[in-house]
Amino acid sequence: MLDKSPSPTSQDRAATVPASVMMDGNEAVARVAYKINEVCAIYPITPSSPMAELADQWASEGHRNIWGNIPDVVEMQSEGGAAGALHGALQVGALTTTFTASQGLLLMIPNMYKIAGELTPAVLHVAARSLAAQALSIFGDHSDVMAVRGTGFGLLGSASVQEAHDMALIAQAAALESRIPFVHFFDGFRTSHEVNEVAVLGDDQIRAMIDDDLVRAHRGRALNPDNPFIRGTAQNPDVYFQARETVNPFYERTPEVVARCMARFAELTGRRYGLFDYHGPADAERVIVIMGSGAETVRETVDYLAEQGEKVGVLQVRLYRPFSAARLLAALPSSAKAIAVLDRTKEPGALGEPLYIDVMAALAEAAAGGELPMGAMPRVIGGRYGLSSKEFTPAMVKAVFDELAKDAPKARFTVGIRDDVSHLSLDTDPGFVIEPEGLYQAMFFGLGADGTVGANKNSIKIIGEETAQHAQAYFVYDSKKSGSRTVSHLRFGPEPIHAPYLIQSADFIGCHQFQFVDAIDVLEHAAPGAVFLLNSPHGPEHIWDRLPREMQAQIVERRLSFHVIDAYRVAREAGLGNRINTIMQTCFFALSGVMPQAQAIAKIKAAIHKSYEKKGAEIIAQNYAAVDQALANLHAVAVPEAPRGTHRRPPVVPEHAPDFMQKVTAAMLAGRGDDLPVSALPVDGTYPSGTAAWERRDLSQFIPEWESDICIQCGNCSLICPHGVIRAKFYHQGALEDAPETFKSAVIDARGFPETRYTLQI
Repeated sequence: MLDKSPSPTSQDRAATVPASVMMDGNEAVARVAYKINEVCAIYPITPSSPMAELADQWASEGHRNIWGNIPDVVEMQSEGGAAGALHGALQVGALTTTFTASQGLLLMIPNMYKIAGELTPAVLHVAARSLAAQALSIFGDHSDVMAVRGTGFGLLGSASVQEAHDMALIAQAAALESRIPFVHFFDGFRTSHEVNEVAVLGDDQIRAMIDDDLVRAHRGRALNPDNPFIRGTAQNPDVYFQARETVNPFYERTPEVVARCMARFAELTGRRYGLFDYHGPADAERVIVIMGSGAETVRETVDYLAEQGEKVGVLQVRLYRPFSAARLLAALPSSAKAIAVLDRTKEPGALGEPLYIDVMAALAEAAAGGELPMGAMPRVIGGRYGLSSKEFTPAMVKAVFDELAKDAPKARFTVGIRDDVSHLSLDTDPGFVIEPEGLYQAMFFGLGADGTVGANKNSIKIIGEETAQHAQAYFVYDSKKSGSRTVSHLRFGPEPIHAPYLIQSADFIGCHQFQFVDAIDVLEHAAPGAVFLLNSPHGPEHIWDRLPREMQAQIVERRLSFHVIDAYRVAREAGLGNRINTIMQTCFFALSGVMPQAQAIAKIKAAIHKSYEKKGAEIIAQNYAAVDQALANLHAVAVPEAPRGTHRRPPVVPEHAPDFMQKVTAAMLAGRGDDLPVSALPVDGTYPSGTAAWERRDLSQFIPEWESDICIQCGNCSLICPHGVIRAKFYHQGALEDAPETFKSAVIDARGFPETRYTLQI
């Protein structure tokens, strides 16, 4: 394993930095949280569930924390139960944490007010996610975090997988010293599920950050029958107000406490963080203020634009609560003339979103007091972006900077959508793409539970940990989960990768499901000369005429290298059923050239052995056979000079479908929901019913047949069918008069139903 970690910057380091390990944000946080807590009160909620699952797994396997104990991991019956268990464990002196998101976090609010009001150090790790408003969304933004900013918890945000790993420790150290509990948050899915390189903290480094005297002080404040006292009385108007103000000194000193913890962390690891970190030229005139993963996108765009001579910069906010106006003003360049504050949340009816209002208040107070670093008050505008994991790309960042350059920019705006109702949205240039030299990008289209995502996670770990290349992976899921479309985005390159947005120009496209060629545009982001790998039941001689003409034109015009394999046949012959993941993974390594083929196959087999060793030698042998047969069944396709044939991609829904299906739902089914304007969507989340009847997903490789002569007519198959496509009917036999000869029926196997037939229909 190659060491790609930062070099030490202090001889006082407690331990050397381990080599980089590929992991996602949830695992990066859970590794630290498990090590520094004694109790984990959990209740699963997407996208934070893996943190709780990992803690539970590690406890069952006997992994110990930095004190040599196995933490108590307790799964409760609700988020409120988890919050109550958290509160109770903290009050008896245990170091305790929980993991949550969205509505789960909101259900903890009553306990959060109590925990903060009692100055109880703790850290909640939140994979920040949208709140259900006009609709439920499992995807990420800062709505949940902003909804708890009045509880008294500190709010510390991370922008990357590495930061999430590090801030989990910094938050705990700061909580113990300040006595202010913290919500450590990072963007749901965009950070929680991104796989990237992490320089893993060693136990010695973690111990060095946790002050034993502060832990003992926390224990000393515990409720204990041997030292009885009362905490949590009822107060009348005569004293409640005064009592509420007693905590002010604790919050006033917390920013300095966090800064000291960050400085101590830098001495141990060489990785330096600030409460507010500015990036860009010292004389920047236009600055974006932002927190979370979007800061990484802005940072990359700032570097690109600065090379073109643009005076632009970005200020990343990490400590949002308590908000330090002094630290904000110190970090802003004095040359700033126009500032755009970006919030990943929406507060209907407010003058602006939370971060915008805080930044505006800090600047206005400094201007009123004559303390503004830039002299005159800069122009400040506020915008919303990225709600529910909406893409936030360099093109959108550039649009914000372009808006700031105008004489009269919009005071409030949105970016990333087309708002034809309030006309707040900024126009973006989709052709603005910044890709560093030497970056290899690959996209894979699969179905949930078909193994595509799992295989790509293995691939990214093989490349990231076993080669000199840096790597990143992100997986786009559908909320339908199993059986829904997944798109994997993998990047490899000679430099660390900080690109928390989807691939826009792919060097490799892998389509693992043949039915996608008629359903979606899988080649939309294929770069000229890219490799296209298709899992197809049709061989290289026949595949061309099976493709829609639109896809043929793309292959010809972009000069794609086209290859096919019947992966399902290879899997069946190897005894793997429909599991094609290792087969397609082998083909990717063979065609992409990201590492030598023999080395890649050896690593794939090692990953297979690790994944399936508990299932026995036979399963491992079957997967090995599938890998060996994959290349023998991989074929290059001779691409004609021009498209041919009349087969075109059929419409997503029939022409006679209802108007709403034609204008709205069809775009969503085709993967074009991002193109829908604001005016197309219902204002209150009220949709017509029965739209699922028009969706043809074509997921199955096989269609089951009803064998009426052996059916016992129990109806269980209809009852348990997860997609509701097996329907049991009984009816008078007269209904069969006009039925086709192939229509199956049987005499009903029940008394009291004369002249009645029974049918199971698929």
